[in-house]
Amino acid sequence: MEQESIFELLHAMDQVTNKLIIQWNRTFNENLGVSHILVLSHLYEHGKSRPSDIAKALGLTPPSLTHLSEKLISKKLAVRLADENDRRILYLEITELGHEMLHRAHKEGQELRKKLFEKLTPEERRQLRAIYEKLNS
Repeated sequence: MEQESIFELLHAMDQVTNKLIIQWNRTFNENLGVSHILVLSHLYEHGKSRPSDIAKALGLTPPSLTHLSEKLISKKLAVRLADENDRRILYLEITELGHEMLHRAHKEGQELRKKLFEKLTPEERRQLRAIYEKLNS
């Protein structure tokens, strides 16, 4: 019985996450997915990075990252740079336009989560925060 209730909890968590992603994709009309935003976030947080390092950090395959970065480059959200000492080594770097897009994406996500959590009472939000803090520790 215990195992079944854990499965049901995981399923409910996945459903909430999936619905948030679907809603975000509907409202964020930039022809970009969550994975593109994750790449931009990585570049924002870590600065210019080698694609292989980004793929490893985000749990993506190198071909997937290549596909994602091509779109980011074509939309001028990121640029490809060659290493000054070894031109064979390439980096990705976020652009100013990429910073703006990332900010908008985060703002949209915050709005969606705010609407979601407004459905909870203050006590339910307090309990949920305590649960998340426990799971994160």
